[in-house]
Amino acid sequence: MGVPISQMWTVATYVLKQRIQRRKHYPLVLMLEPLFRCNLACAGCGKIQYPAHILKKNLPLEDALRAVDECGAPMVSIPGGEPLLYPHIRELVTGLIKRRKYIYLCTNALKLKEALEGNWFTPSKYLTFSVHMDGQQEHHDFAVCREGTYDVAAEAIGMAVKQGFRVTTNTTLFDGADPNSVRKFFDEMMRLGVEGMMVSPGYAYPKAPDQQSFLRERSNTNRFFEMLLSNRKKKWIFNQSPLFLEFLMGKREYECTPWGNPTYNIFGWQKPCYLIQDGYVDTFKELIDGTDWSQYGRASGNPSCQQCMVHCGYEPSAVNHTFASFGGMWATIKAMIFNTYANPAAGKRLDEEAKKPHGPMVHLANLTIDGEPAAKSEAERETVEAA
Repeated sequence: MGVPISQMWTVATYVLKQRIQRRKHYPLVLMLEPLFRCNLACAGCGKIQYPAHILKKNLPLEDALRAVDECGAPMVSIPGGEPLLYPHIRELVTGLIKRRKYIYLCTNALKLKEALEGNWFTPSKYLTFSVHMDGQQEHHDFAVCREGTYDVAAEAIGMAVKQGFRVTTNTTLFDGADPNSVRKFFDEMMRLGVEGMMVSPGYAYPKAPDQQSFLRERSNTNRFFEMLLSNRKKKWIFNQSPLFLEFLMGKREYECTPWGNPTYNIFGWQKPCYLIQDGYVDTFKELIDGTDWSQYGRASGNPSCQQCMVHCGYEPSAVNHTFASFGGMWATIKAMIFNTYANPAAGKRLDEEAKKPHGPMVHLANLTIDGEPAAKSEAERETVEAA
């Protein structure tokens, strides 16, 4: 089981309370961004594209804790930027644990070993290191644009697990990802002893340098995740709603819940969600009551929402479905028990994918420079594929 019973119980009682009170727009996870600064420059990231004077800013600790209290969500995710660069990260984590919030500290792990050796944190059921890992060594290092990062992160994961910390991984998958390699990556993470894994398709940040690698068509996303998550190994543990994983596989259809994971950062409360920036407001109440939620989500027709299937919008929808009726609860229990998803057709497509070229060199061949393919001639393409 990828989520401890105590955390499941906290979330379940919280959601049921909201439903009893007939609250529709309630948060599940607060996305608390204390900074945008990072020690990596990933091609698919839009956060670090801010000007230097913005990247130097840190969210005041008192503002961060006030946002947590104002929001009231039972879980707090701390992304960035790189949260371990935040000068008040230890005080922030301590404050959240005192409030009995379940914390997912999202990190690329380049500074995690330093934090562990320096005793920055104490193991707690409330604290989880969510390490960003984009696949096996070659794929991960290429995705984050720096060699050696996989090895550093893997070492830090092993150290954290050994010290008794909760550790999960967070994997964003892009167009052209190798499903066979990702499945091997799942094996590697389980051997490292992580509590569970999280997966999500990449969302097309407008500011990201590499715009061509995002999964843009829902049908292609469903096809990829059906290959990836069918015929599943029992030892794989996912730290996610099983109904959300079924959604990625095309087995369920949900509408986005953009208010489920509200975002607070140095600019204030971001409208409407973690992925779209349509302005900021000063209070959580303004965000919930002042946002026209009918303008967001696939049913709205908003072009920014049509192909998005990212967890921060759709996992709250899956969680809500679990507690909305006996049918939702039964579907969740069934998905937890019968979780291998035998699918011969998906297995056959997986075998076919193994015969195709994948990896960074193929990706580079598909990139364009000023609208022209990087590898222009057939001979060049053959050279890249052979590599």
